[in-house]
Amino acid sequence: MRHYILGLPLDVVSLEEAAAWVLAASGAGRASGARMPPSSEPRLVVTLNPEIVVQARADEGLGTAIRHADLSVADGVGIAWAARLRGHELPGRVPGVDLVSEVLAKAGPDLAVFLLGGRPGVAEAAAAKVRRLYGTKVVGAHHGYFGADEREAVCAAVRESSAALLLAGLGEGQERFLHEHREQLGARVMIGVGGTLDVLAGAVKRMPRWTTRLGVEWLFRVLLDPRRWRRIPRLWRFAWLVVRSQAI
Repeated sequence: MRHYILGLPLDVVSLEEAAAWVLAASGAGRASGARMPPSSEPRLVVTLNPEIVVQARADEGLGTAIRHADLSVADGVGIAWAARLRGHELPGRVPGVDLVSEVLAKAGPDLAVFLLGGRPGVAEAAAAKVRRLYGTKVVGAHHGYFGADEREAVCAAVRESSAALLLAGLGEGQERFLHEHREQLGARVMIGVGGTLDVLAGAVKRMPRWTTRLGVEWLFRVLLDPRRWRRIPRLWRFAWLVVRSQAI
């Protein structure tokens, strides 16, 4: 079932259902036990949070990319709150890092994965970590600090790797990049994973599990990292937009 939050899609799926969808769409149906109808186009997965929603309202390209997502899951606690306010109960949040971990754990070596993003060295460190933890078949890794003149070469590297799953942590606008370069990238499934590669690489520590269960992980990250304070206005704007939309 698909709902909409401020005009952007949100699919009602649990973490397990989302992981099964990704595995099936990427051709690792044996690992998920699910089947996915064949598709002639790469599929885009969006992990929706309040910041992305606010950015999409000012960035037409980003908004278009999210509206064309094949699967859009509730990453942020603010998205779950907005859904409840509109009378839509979700089976739970699907944080990007948890979705990636679930997919990799279930797929093991049956899924060819390309890691794209982070500072130089981060994707490679993440690749070594997931190979050790999950036995993942990592077919390529590349940092996210490439310019417009390098995009064609990066896309070619992903395409030539024959990756079934592309995990892209490219920061703001990553979904726009994935959508606009779907065909050039060629992976069966592409997920914008934000800072997940940094977590996998050990460059950023995850907050305690209880903060995730209570939905306050974002708050602890903001409090512990002054660089994240600039995000607070976006969170307030998201809340205001959601409440205002209810009154219209």
